[in-house]
Formats: sequence, structure tokens, C-alpha cells
Amino acid sequence: MRPTLSWTPTEDLPPGTTDPGPVADALGGGGVLVLSGAGISTESGIPDYRGEGGSLSRHTPMTYQEFTADARARQRYWARSHLGWRTFGRARPNAGHRAVAAFGRHGLLSGVVTQNVDGLHQAAGSEGVVELHGSLARVVCLSCGAVSPRRELAGRLEEANPGFAPVAAGINPDGDADLTDEQVGDFRVVPCAVCGGVLKPDVVFFGEAVPPRRVEHCRELVRRARSLLVLGSSLTVMSGLRFVRQAAQAGTPVLIVNRDPTRGDRHALTRVELSLGPALTAVAGRLGIAVDDRPAAG
Repeated sequence: MRPTLSWTPTEDLPPGTTDPGPVADALGGGGVLVLSGAGISTESGIPDYRGEGGSLSRHTPMTYQEFTADARARQRYWARSHLGWRTFGRARPNAGHRAVAAFGRHGLLSGVVTQNVDGLHQAAGSEGVVELHGSLARVVCLSCGAVSPRRELAGRLEEANPGFAPVAAGINPDGDADLTDEQVGDFRVVPCAVCGGVLKPDVVFFGEAVPPRRVEHCRELVRRARSLLVLGSSLTVMSGLRFVRQAAQAGTPVLIVNRDPTRGDRHALTRVELSLGPALTAVAGRLGIAVDDRPAAG
């Protein structure tokens, strides 16, 4: 299964607006469920998949089927991911993440569901974040199920590959750096420290299903929400679009902040076509909420 590279509208979609007022109105009423995508992290230096200059124009993410079936594919993935983790792990929350955290502290949110695997919502101070696609900060063994911190694996990979420091052409939303096969070379992959099995980042790969219990938990959050606020997602894949459709079918208002048209626009009350940081900072200002601009703890 290859990732969905693009989405082309088959119907006329309502135009976007630059007025964040409806978003401020929804947040002012409370009970807002946030659904965030890669677009909220671009201002932290992490590219998105499908926006302007998105990584899918030059990079095809590893699929679950490739990863589990091919040892060479796993070697290539871990070499690239190990290098990418050094950069990815240094990313810090931006104004968009901090605004979401501020809305939560003021009791305006019923929850936060993110399609991102970068942990930046939590780093900004958001609590109870549902990581729909998992987190790069954890590693899971495909044999025994043991879960361990990514930083421990990073240390083991450093020991197994001293001096490994090729220059990558770029970094991708999944933390995968762009390396050639020559740069990957004879990179050594380490096994599970518990059973010797195959290790995988604790994220949902393309071609892999989101755990059903996690999906149902998100569906319950949608059922309880007064409105659904989508931040920085094209909603190209069903992973996030299904929650927009669920909300719309139930009559729950859907609002989207995304610079480009999305697959969910026809279900939305409005789409604000502004960058996330400035848009959410403006919304916070309308609500009299200060967005913490202090550097987040690393």
C-alpha cells in the first residue's frame, strides 16, 4: 500500500476566509475537540507531507509491509531514522502548539487528537493528547511487545555505528532523513534488548491500521465535543477525515484552519486559510488569552 500522494477535488468547494472570528467564537463556547496534522508543526521546522514543498514530492515513506518483510528495508529505515532523530528531537513547539496549550489551560478544549508523531503538543504543555499515529519517542518490539524509550535505542545505535554522520538532503515529517544507499552503507541495526526481536518505532506506518481501541476512543471524543477544530491537516487520508465526517453527520460544527483546501472542506462551517501560528495567536488575542512565548523545556 503506497501513501496517498495527493487529493484532487471532484466538486466545487466553498472558498476559504482569512477571518479567524468563527474559530474564536467556537472556542469561546468551550467543548472544542482539536484534531491536528503536520501543518501545525511546519513552523517548528518539521515539513508536512502534502503542503507546498511537502516531503511526498521527493520522498515515499516506509510502509509497514516493506518494514516487516525486508531486512534491507529495515536497515535503510533505521539508518535514516537514526540520523533524522537527532534533528527531529531538537524541534521545539511553535506559537500554534502554545496557543492550543493555552486554550486547554483555560478550559476551552474537550481534548486534543494529533496525527503527528513529534510530541510537540505535549512539549508545549497540552495534557491528555491522543497520539492517533503513535510517537517517535517510543520503540516497540514486534515479537515480545516490549516498549522502550527512543533515546535508549539511539544510544545503542550510536555504539553500534560509531562515527555515522552522513549529511542528509532533508528531514521528513516521520523523522526519516533523506539518505542514499551509499550513505546508508553497512549501518548496523540492533535487536530488541529483551528478546532479540525486530524493533519498530511505536508509530503507525503507511499500510498499517490505527489500533481499533484508539479509533473508538477518538470517536467517543468526537461524540462528546461541541465542535471540531481541524488544525493543519489536508484530511487526504481516512485516518483523520473519518472524524470530520462523523462530526458533520452528527450536526457538530467543523472548523478548519489550513492554508490549502482540504478533503473535509465541504463538511466544514468555515476554513481559515492562514498559517497556524499567526491565526491561533490572533484567536487567542480575541479571547483575551496570552500565549506563552517562553522557550519550551527541551
